[in-house]
Amino acid sequence: MFTDIRLQKYRSYEDESYEFGDGVNIVVGPNASGKTNLLEALYIASLGRSFRAKDSELIAFGSSWARIDANNDANNQRTTKIITQPNGATHKEFIINNQKLVRMTPKHAIPVVLFEPNHLTLLHGSPEYRREYLDDLLERIVTGYGKIRREYRRILSQRNTLLKASKADQLFAWNVRLSEVGAKIAEQRYVYTREINQQLGDMYRRIARSGSTRIQINYINSCGCDDISQYGTKLLRMLENCQNVDLERGHTTVGPHREDIIISYNERGASEVASRGEIRTILLTLKIIELQLLEDANNQKPIFLLDDVFSELDGSRRKALTENINDHQTFITTTDADIVVQHFLDKHKIIACQRKLS
Repeated sequence: MFTDIRLQKYRSYEDESYEFGDGVNIVVGPNASGKTNLLEALYIASLGRSFRAKDSELIAFGSSWARIDANNDANNQRTTKIITQPNGATHKEFIINNQKLVRMTPKHAIPVVLFEPNHLTLLHGSPEYRREYLDDLLERIVTGYGKIRREYRRILSQRNTLLKASKADQLFAWNVRLSEVGAKIAEQRYVYTREINQQLGDMYRRIARSGSTRIQINYINSCGCDDISQYGTKLLRMLENCQNVDLERGHTTVGPHREDIIISYNERGASEVASRGEIRTILLTLKIIELQLLEDANNQKPIFLLDDVFSELDGSRRKALTENINDHQTFITTTDADIVVQHFLDKHKIIACQRKLS
């Protein structure tokens, strides 16, 4: 967990330092005071990248560099430097316990779970959002999944290049490879949606204080496989059957890159029937399950970052949420500390952000 952070030339911060508690940290301030920027800095210190911006956008206006220095209770010192080079490109480097790194590797990352308002598009947005959410999670909890994901993209790109060039005679070998690697992706998606489902319904009902609501997450695969072990064989057959269509369109129309993850609410699509508050509760439920999956995978409690999470939850749901995060170092942004503090009377720290963005 983080004990303190110093932000220099970073977004709205000229040079500011903050100390943190090991429980709930309530980041309070008016709109445009830098609350989300602080959460973003913690995310960058943990994973080496922003969740919402390019590196060049992290540097304060008028400056050529930005720096984030963060420390945690394991005497782990981590510095992130973002530097604008003479050619205008942005260079990023990390120093972790005096070791200089050009990129943040999984070995050096700190597990973190983020909830921010844009995540509401997870249910209403395109299937790409849902695939990215699940694949990003799998990359952090399944050893080697990132490599499989990159390999699939490379094979897919090569197959699409051949399709655009109308080289049908060269497609078979790439069909085989795409189906083999695609099957590995489908298998992990299937396994972990089932694992999430084992907790999803009960966790949602605890937070929502609802004894009857049924929530389920379903992986909709291209091949319609109930037996996921048959996915590779069926995908290869579908790639061959769709070859003429793919040649005409110039891209691959079936495979893991075209699939979806659907969340149902009382056996109907949550995006169609759930209210905004219910959707927010569903997403928070997923994030709490994500905390546990990451902790199991890393043998380390993740840090929980919650941006404007309380604004659309009623009192009972706020209370239920707090009961599930007391064991994690948590950062909650709010414009009104009173609605948050009452749920954390025993262990919380107030962090005031007063700086107005220019």
